Amino acid sequence: MSFIVKNIWPDAVLVELDLARYNALTSTTESDGRGGQSRAYRKMAKYQRRLAEENGSHVGAEFVAAVETGRTIGAAIEFIDTDASQTMDDVLKEMSFRERLRFKFSSIRDSLRRKRKADDAIREFADNEEEYLSDLRKKYPTLIRKLIDERNVHMASKIREATERYNEMIVVIGDGHVEGIAKLLEGETIRKIRLKTLMDTESMNALRAELWSGISEGTE
Repeated sequence: MSFIVKNIWPDAVLVELDLARYNALTSTTESDGRGGQSRAYRKMAKYQRRLAEENGSHVGAEFVAAVETGRTIGAAIEFIDTDASQTMDDVLKEMSFRERLRFKFSSIRDSLRRKRKADDAIREFADNEEEYLSDLRKKYPTLIRKLIDERNVHMASKIREATERYNEMIVVIGDGHVEGIAKLLEGETIRKIRLKTLMDTESMNALRAELWSGISEGTE
């Protein structure tokens, strides 16, 4: 991500974080994780940290890297996500008992095969994004509505507002938000760089060559 920001040299970098979450990710001191955050948010954050560590990374590393690189080149930084703690609270409040129970059992099952589950999920999503999200929407309608759909609307609104202030921007969001936000921003010029490109050596080499040549422009 740092490579892309450096070579495109945007006026602004927008990231899928709220300010409180960014501060938590970049804090240099250990915390008990409370800090006014809800119990639901703390449990989800703990699960995400454990999963990332098992895959040799850190939660939100790509977002933090984009922010740090953006600041290095003098780009404006904007945090465009909803309040993560409040969102998780709302998810649990609006979930039906059956959906909450299904989600709880899924979390327990995932914890028994965490790395394999994460790897499988990434491959399944990349192979057939629409079908993957459709399946999740049937199982967890509230979860997908709150964590994907409503956040897509919020972030798309922030991005559209930013287009009035900046000529060129890089927007760093999770892969599951890309197509939904792109549809909401119909009419805007968008270049999408997907997770499958970042994970594939050949595709990344082609992207590097394109950026180095200075011809990175247009839409996907």
